Amino acid sequence: MVNDDNNANANANANANANANANANANANDNDNDENENEDYSISSSSSDPPLGRLPTFYYGVGHMLNDITAACWFTYLLIFLKDIGLSPRILHTCAKSVETISYSVFAAIFNVGWAASQVANLGVYAIALIVFDVSSGETHTDIENQYRWIAYLSIAIGCCFVGVFHLGTKEPRLKVGVHGNIHARISWSHWFKKLLYYQVSLVYMFTRLVTNVSQAYLAFYVIDELRMTQSAKALVPAIIFICSFVVSIIMQETSWNAWRMKAYYSAGGLIWILCGAGILVLPASMSAFVYLISVFIGIANALMTVTAISMQSVLIGEDLNGCAFVCGSLSFLDKISCGLALYFLQSYQSSSPSASKTNLSFGYISVTRYGLGLLPAFCSLVSVVITYTMDLHTTSTKSLMEPLLA
Repeated sequence: MVNDDNNANANANANANANANANANANANDNDNDENENEDYSISSSSSDPPLGRLPTFYYGVGHMLNDITAACWFTYLLIFLKDIGLSPRILHTCAKSVETISYSVFAAIFNVGWAASQVANLGVYAIALIVFDVSSGETHTDIENQYRWIAYLSIAIGCCFVGVFHLGTKEPRLKVGVHGNIHARISWSHWFKKLLYYQVSLVYMFTRLVTNVSQAYLAFYVIDELRMTQSAKALVPAIIFICSFVVSIIMQETSWNAWRMKAYYSAGGLIWILCGAGILVLPASMSAFVYLISVFIGIANALMTVTAISMQSVLIGEDLNGCAFVCGSLSFLDKISCGLALYFLQSYQSSSPSASKTNLSFGYISVTRYGLGLLPAFCSLVSVVITYTMDLHTTSTKSLMEPLLA
């Protein structure tokens, strides 16, 4: 649960930035030993430069907050918002509904352009949603629109504050240009298509995003329509998931990564998600309280899978950062296309009448919501675990943070 993007990814991105700085330092040191030093173009650093400390790591993390909050709000509440305001998930019967849907689609496209660089979800939006759902009622069409409007306003305002903190606290690295001003040759995009690891990491990353994003999209439907819980539960349950993800991701920051640990941690997260998916499929409304326990394990699984999937992406890129833009961009594009197709396929089988789906609930009946939240993520987890064990990962030693975050 997001991405796009959960928070687990903020910590993983901080580690990735630490690795990127270490890789840049290594490249600079190699260039100093080369006879053509003046023809190199690299980040000015030396072996004496300290690694990232707590404050830089904090600044890198909060830089994602605006994207993270809007992504979490988008993936969690978009479908249920469209349903609550009367837009059918399958068929549009009137011209007015068609125009309204097209307008929402345009804003969806604009959103993804601005959010493409980050796919991490943030629990801040769920605290906002919990307050809004408790304070205001959603009995009428206008009340529902006001609820989600306030969630959007407050999320954007809080996110913008953290963007300001990021820009004020983050120092850009100085660039050193040689006498001739030459630039290192960039890696061609065709280079990556010749590497088996690129396809393996792409698949694992795509399935990881399917697990987090699709399950996040159906979570609110599950607690309200399937388990008949209160409105506040559609904010409380996701918040529990992301609190657990945040705690686990902080603990994982202290891990010294190697190929074996990546595979083991990812596999553990995948197996936990398979068990959670099975529980989601069979959990009856009379035992709805157990969803809080399931959400704890989902949060743990999301962190294990997301952090290690991004770490695998970092291993694929390696020390030469000239080709990282294509790798990150192509994987991001792949996950968005796959998530969109998965949601379109599931929604095509979703009943346009909520009351009709409720009357069909009986023993042995499994709704589309349970498929989207339970079966699909469990299947994707299983496939990605199998792919992970086929990888040949070669990790390199990099500098760690100046001070552990938990010290």
